[in-house]
Amino acid sequence: MRSTPHHLPPPQLFYSFFKTLIDHEVIVICKNDVRIRGKLISVDQYLSVKLQDIQVLNAERFPQMQSTTTCFIRGSVIRYIELPAAAVDTALLQDAARKACLAQA
Repeated sequence: MRSTPHHLPPPQLFYSFFKTLIDHEVIVICKNDVRIRGKLISVDQYLSVKLQDIQVLNAERFPQMQSTTTCFIRGSVIRYIELPAAAVDTALLQDAARKACLAQA
C-alpha cells in the first residue's frame, strides 16, 4: 500500500474541493492537448469530470469534437484544470490542506 507523503494533502481534499466547483465554468487540459471549456456537472473520487455546454478551444486540431456538447473525462487523462479565480477560496483551501496534513502526521 502506497502512502501519501506528509507534505501532500489527501486525495479526498481535492475531491471535496472540486465538488464545490460544480456549476462553475472550468477549462480542462488533457494529456493529449485537447483543451475543453465547459460547465462542471460532476466529479468523482478519481477526479474524473463531466462537462456540459462544452467548447473545444483548439477545435482546428480536433474537428471530430465540434458537435459534442457534453463529455466525460477520465481523471487519469487530465493534465490540468483551470479554475475560475472568483470561485476559489484560497484561505479556506489552505486551511483545509493544513488540517488534513496535520491529521495524517
